[in-house]
Amino acid sequence: MDSSELYMVKQQFILGAYQSLVNLTLPDPSSSDYAPILLYQARSHIALHNPEAAISIVPAETTNVALKAVVALARYIEGEGSSETESLLEELRDLSVEVEGDDTDGITEKNKAYVRVLAGTAFARAGEIEEALETLGADTEDLEAVAVIVQIYLSINRSDLAKKEFERSKRWAEDDLLLQLIESNIGLVTGKDGYSNTNSFYTEQLGNPSLSSPHILTARGVTRILRDEIPEAKSDLEESLQQQRTTRKH
Repeated sequence: MDSSELYMVKQQFILGAYQSLVNLTLPDPSSSDYAPILLYQARSHIALHNPEAAISIVPAETTNVALKAVVALARYIEGEGSSETESLLEELRDLSVEVEGDDTDGITEKNKAYVRVLAGTAFARAGEIEEALETLGADTEDLEAVAVIVQIYLSINRSDLAKKEFERSKRWAEDDLLLQLIESNIGLVTGKDGYSNTNSFYTEQLGNPSLSSPHILTARGVTRILRDEIPEAKSDLEESLQQQRTTRKH
């Protein structure tokens, strides 16, 4: 079971509170929470379009496959469009093979899952959809992998497959925040029930006084546009921009 600190870090990452995570003081390197929290912090830097920072905070000598994967993803994003793109993707392919091989002693199941998600994300960005889906796993029971699979299907206008993946995950996943977010993302694309469930989810999360997430504000703003609530949408989008300007100043 995750510690309370790691649980909160995951929740903030899921809701796009990336700035809070990059400002977080890391636990002592001897702590069992150090590597996973460092991983979410590095992923937050990537989400904020700062892959260089993600690379810089991970110790160069790390043997943790998940941390190696997040550095490889950051390097790929930093070098997108360059002549090194394919070789950078190859690093992630090698790590994916490593966690699926016969000799995986010392690699936790959670770290294997992180590698699949990070590699799958890179392959999807590269337009390698089949490779991304294969890496993430057709029958995966890792909810982060499901979230990426759903986003891939939505991005290629296959909301039917996204819904199917969501329904499959409900059979084994707990009704947690990420599952609700996946459902809301599908609802935002499909317009189910007039976007009411999606709007309610975003509003509930924004009611948390400790959460500052331009990502969720923007999502609710878009939802409100689709619901023809234009003044409310304008307010959300303006607040989101203000939060992002404040972030850039810091």
